[in-house]
Amino acid sequence: MHLTSARRTLVVTAALGLALASAPAVAQPQATASTNAPVKVTLTVKGPDGRLFKGKFKTKGHDVTTATGGTHRCDGTNGGANPSAVPTPTAALDDAARKRHFTWDGTWYASFDDFSVDTIKNVSGGSVAYWNIAVNGTSIPVGGCQFKLSAGDKVAFTWTAF
Repeated sequence: MHLTSARRTLVVTAALGLALASAPAVAQPQATASTNAPVKVTLTVKGPDGRLFKGKFKTKGHDVTTATGGTHRCDGTNGGANPSAVPTPTAALDDAARKRHFTWDGTWYASFDDFSVDTIKNVSGGSVAYWNIAVNGTSIPVGGCQFKLSAGDKVAFTWTAF
């Protein structure tokens, strides 16, 4: 009886070893390459009385600081929208404001993990309008810190009446 049990253990161990040795290798997760390389975009800001800003520049996702909202990441990982940092419309607005010396402000909403753009170049939406964000002519379906920009994109912040 003892010899049968030992043989059974030996056979099972050998079979398991052969199965593992001949099984295809399991793919290991690879580190995600950084997708937050700067991209060149065109940014346009349109207020109620016409264009407030238009320019081309490079941008990438980064922490953003506003007077009202404080400092928060704005790199596409917000709300789990992207697995790694990417350039975003709100980060592009922030970069343009710093490079071209104009102001903007936004409220941070933790529940959305994103900013709401309230004021650009001293033009506020207030209770009658909001700042719509569009990329390549289409309103974005997520927040401005969640949408991934690509090189050549046309980003527009447009004052839009309710």
